[in-house]
Amino acid sequence: MGSMTATPARRVLLAAPRGYCAGVDRAVIAVEKALEQYGAPIYVRKEIVHNKYVVRTLEKKGAIFVDETEEVPEGSIVIFSAHGVAPVVHEEAAARRLASIDATCPLVTKVHKEAVRFAQEDYDILLIGHEGHEEVIGTSGEAPDHITLVDGPGDVADVRVRDESKVVWLSQTTLSVDETMETVDALKRRFPLLVSPPSDDICYATQNRQTAVKLIAAESDLVIVVGSKNSSNSVRLVEVALGAGAGASHLVDEAAEVDEAWLEGVATVGVTSGASVPEVLVEGVLDWLAERGFGDVEIVRSVEETLTFSLPKELRRDLRSEAAAALAGTPAPAASAPASAESSPR
Repeated sequence: MGSMTATPARRVLLAAPRGYCAGVDRAVIAVEKALEQYGAPIYVRKEIVHNKYVVRTLEKKGAIFVDETEEVPEGSIVIFSAHGVAPVVHEEAAARRLASIDATCPLVTKVHKEAVRFAQEDYDILLIGHEGHEEVIGTSGEAPDHITLVDGPGDVADVRVRDESKVVWLSQTTLSVDETMETVDALKRRFPLLVSPPSDDICYATQNRQTAVKLIAAESDLVIVVGSKNSSNSVRLVEVALGAGAGASHLVDEAAEVDEAWLEGVATVGVTSGASVPEVLVEGVLDWLAERGFGDVEIVRSVEETLTFSLPKELRRDLRSEAAAALAGTPAPAASAPASAESSPR
């Protein structure tokens, strides 16, 4: 009787934490609460978070997504996305008499405040981030005369500053930790007196999801990252997985985008998701894998996340009255939103 080769057991390593972070949860709930309290339409400037499914779901509930403030009808309610906006956007909203809800992630707001403080102290600010990303545009707008964008180590040689003794670095919160520190190290070689921010700007959720994917990558023949292509932190997870030893890694918005050919010769599949991805999309990928023999799921946890953020303060006020009063040029009556708007995100 001829020898038989045992087929390796098929399994899934599911990274934890994954998916929604506190800032994303807060922003999405802010849109949902606004729709509940004030009714449709509620306008949202840019995508509230970078995820196609989330945007489509909120559109079905009555949210209207626009690219620029000028697209919002005067006197309407507008929500600013989790990525933050420059001060000029708030000015544009006021000029159009819009009642605004600022859903900027508090961790992004922290970077904005750091930019303002260092600019007031006349530092040159080297902002590590990707050109064109909404978060970078918002942060740069806080101190445009003081900020220089550094889009990776390759930009370092071209950086010019006024005084090498007064230079500080800040960063986009959704970058790869390793990539950011590589850029910081290169900057420090050029500017030995470079000042670091009071705390790391890379957000806790980005760090935790990258740490978690590193734990599963080395044992995975394939890592599937659930997330949209315009989600910086999701794209970074693919890069981190490959750098940590994954045989292959792919980014998908949902299960329908997984290619069955990817499973050829694969025994272990790692699964994770970006910080703007609802768990229902991960469950869809797990179900798809289970139908193809990957039903054994092991959760690999790197850390427990407990952080939550309270909802934007504007949801505690009657914005419809404020918007109508602004249009009419009369004072708005005092009113408060339902008590449910004051609770922390789930």
